[in-house]
Amino acid sequence: MERLMTALDSARPRMKPGRLSEVGFVSLLLLPGLALLLCVVLYPLLRSLASAFFNESLLYPGVTWAGFDNITAVLADGFGDLLWQTLIFTVGATIFPFIIGLALALALNERFRGSRMLRGAFLVPWLLPGVVVSFLWMWIFDANYGVLNGLLLQAGTIDSPIAWLFQTDTARGALIIAKTWNSFPWIMVMLLAALQSVPGELHEAAAMDGAGPIRRFFAVTWPHISGVAGLVILLEFIWNFQHFDTIFVLTGGGPAGTTSTFATEVYDTAFKGYDLGHAGALGLLWMGLLMILVVVYVRFSERGEKH
Repeated sequence: MERLMTALDSARPRMKPGRLSEVGFVSLLLLPGLALLLCVVLYPLLRSLASAFFNESLLYPGVTWAGFDNITAVLADGFGDLLWQTLIFTVGATIFPFIIGLALALALNERFRGSRMLRGAFLVPWLLPGVVVSFLWMWIFDANYGVLNGLLLQAGTIDSPIAWLFQTDTARGALIIAKTWNSFPWIMVMLLAALQSVPGELHEAAAMDGAGPIRRFFAVTWPHISGVAGLVILLEFIWNFQHFDTIFVLTGGGPAGTTSTFATEVYDTAFKGYDLGHAGALGLLWMGLLMILVVVYVRFSERGEKH
């Protein structure tokens, strides 16, 4: 028995003095990221969510326990309208860039002269910062010196300038257009990568059977890219559900709060209304809805990996 234990001890790899084990090396690599996660993400997040249960203001010191009063007040104060306005922007800013991205991906998947140059050119809107894109579209939609009004006046389509960003329907449309222009390139790239994995032999066989382009798309192309398309739609929906900069720059939630979303309402409540308790309650409910979307995304991803 002693000989066996001695043999086992001699067979174990011995670490040289001064060398880290694999666990220690991995821990050393993770330490900076975990520190940033705790200090920059988790602590501010938990601190802001905890404020939902307290009466706390930026105007005066002191914190008092409020329980669920802030959450109840937020739910009773137009929460349904805010959710509806957020969904209008989210759905519109998800569907339209997906349609445009899919159409461009199908076109650029074909081999023609200049296709590579077009792929790079279409990436420009995605490479621009969101604030720059927002100011660009604010200039286009401006009532006094906007490009859109100028073109429509010259064409005789309208008789007087239209305040696109100060009317509810047109303001919502302007937000969706601006976000669509900024988002479609990454959707195009993802779908183009998926399209290039579709076997060409299947298209050739379907064409020989007499299938036209539309039938080939639904019978051959879509089954192969549907998994990627579903993930793209879900990710874009999640990002748009928490989008802030385009709405803040273009309309600021106006006119009369009709384009406000959860992101802008939390900001306004905290830094314009100085009410951290209500802002925390709204953020807590908003995060709950986001967690539902994240669970759906994880389940969808797991299902895609199994297949």
